[in-house]
Amino acid sequence: MAYLVLARKHRPRTFSEMVGQEHVVQALENALTSQRLHHAYLFTGTRGVGKTTVSRILAKSLNCQGPDGEGGITAAPCGVCQACQDIDAGRFVDYTELDAASNRGVDEVQALLEQAVYKPVQGRFKVFMIDEVHMLTGHAFNAMLKTLEEPPEYLKFVLATTDPQKVPVTVLSRCLQFNLRPMAPETVLEHLTRVLQAETVPAEPHALRLIARGARGSMRDALSLTDQAIAFGNGELTEGGVRQMLGSVDRGHVFRLIEALARGDGRTVVETAEGLRRDGLSAASTLEEMTAVLQGMAVLQAVPARAEAVDATDPDAAETARLAAAMPPDETQLLYSLCLHGRSELGLAPDEYAALTMVLLRLLAFKPAEARGASEAAAAEKKTLNEAPAPVSAPARMQSPRPLEDKPAPAAVAPASPGVAPDAPHAAPPGHRLPVREEGRFGAAPVAPDVEPVAAAKVLAMPVRVQPPPGARDAAREAPPVPIEPSEEGDFWYATVTQLVAAEAIAALARELALQSQLVARDVDQWLLRVERESLNQASSREKLQTALAGLGHGVKLAIEIGAVADSPARRNKQAAEARQREAEEAIRSDPDVQSMMRDWDARIVPGSLKPA
Repeated sequence: MAYLVLARKHRPRTFSEMVGQEHVVQALENALTSQRLHHAYLFTGTRGVGKTTVSRILAKSLNCQGPDGEGGITAAPCGVCQACQDIDAGRFVDYTELDAASNRGVDEVQALLEQAVYKPVQGRFKVFMIDEVHMLTGHAFNAMLKTLEEPPEYLKFVLATTDPQKVPVTVLSRCLQFNLRPMAPETVLEHLTRVLQAETVPAEPHALRLIARGARGSMRDALSLTDQAIAFGNGELTEGGVRQMLGSVDRGHVFRLIEALARGDGRTVVETAEGLRRDGLSAASTLEEMTAVLQGMAVLQAVPARAEAVDATDPDAAETARLAAAMPPDETQLLYSLCLHGRSELGLAPDEYAALTMVLLRLLAFKPAEARGASEAAAAEKKTLNEAPAPVSAPARMQSPRPLEDKPAPAAVAPASPGVAPDAPHAAPPGHRLPVREEGRFGAAPVAPDVEPVAAAKVLAMPVRVQPPPGARDAAREAPPVPIEPSEEGDFWYATVTQLVAAEAIAALARELALQSQLVARDVDQWLLRVERESLNQASSREKLQTALAGLGHGVKLAIEIGAVADSPARRNKQAAEARQREAEEAIRSDPDVQSMMRDWDARIVPGSLKPA
């Protein structure tokens, strides 16, 4: 007999064998027990969570005849009657499965619906199961709407999809929708343990944990990986073999990296990354495992009570709890974010291991100074103490406006400290307050400061940036432009360019040259234009503009100079547009109805929403 894969051999046959979908099982069992049956069901969820399985169990529950042939609708199908066996074998004539991924057209749906007019041949109900229903075309959905809304009493629809967002709302409103959730790794691990015990296959617990995490919530993926691991391990599942098969990184490397980052040990981080390169382990898998461990650490740091419930049989859980106590919560969050976003950088770097090293060292670069270790902090403090602070020279006093022959009053001199010559510059010890003179007054009495003593070593001279007052830049930006003084040359050039643009005689760069230029002077056979940008002064654009002017009867040669433009067609157009905009805004603001709404209802005109008609 041919080998049957675990995913098919251990497919649940009854609702009681379903795992991880208790919310769906409870609703269906209650509906079957109370005979409150809907005519259409929609099961959604990711791959391998049991959509097709629950559909077949539902079909058996509707058509089960019992071991004695006298049974009715039940939430616990017997599995031994002819209907149950035929549905499990896939040959029940009244149960039809349609794969919408390969039969998505309106013709296939119409062929299925043609069978709806016939009553069941063997069973109590006809059941139409359409898998991946979101793949149907729009016409196919429209063709089944009426039958889906009001099917015969003996017909039940069961739809399954992994992407309910693509199912039309008209279909969703006609169905009872059940969302099958991805399964937790603990649920997958428990089910794999039972399956392997039934198959008498020896397996290490940590190997099953790796498979449960690698399945990512899909029971079918977990059983498929188990089949592969059994073949890889020649009939047994070991942690090393499963890890090698999955290409996953040993969490020992991950724990070593996180512990080194917590200590600020950059050397261990680099050496561990080089070890991953030598072993050929995936950099992306390393970051993925690190995010999983850091997520567990963050949970333990936020909820310390969970640390008491750590599974003693899981060495990873105990190590995660230890690292959670060793790393501050803010660093845990920072490292998690860096690892999460660092996965997208691996493909950008020429070497993914170099990118991995940079992602890991980034935490050390952003690590707070107080958390970098006692030795580093002590070294930094020693270096700071050994560096003598630079003397801060007193600011030069401003010159007095009095005549030069007037002598300023002698400045008061503080008494010299012991051991310091009177003529030497007086240096105040740290923390000592010197008398301060009022600015601009000579001979005035010293004024004692009101501030607390400040150490001289902590006083820094910082450049001062004078910032304009609030609204000054907005006022400058909103200032009205300088009006254009009309001139004979400007009026003539504006009328000529407007005529050329309206006739579409010029385009692209030639049109920009005409619009952005100012006519400075006209001669019999030559006109002088002025532009601000050198890029507009091109020979091809100038020739095209000359040809267009010749078409209007101006057979002249154009000369172009670079300079400031005060009057151009573009500026005139802009000024006219701004004037129309201001007129439109003023017309709206002066409207009595608008003023009434602004006064009574506190209405506001949204800036930029007014456009002239």
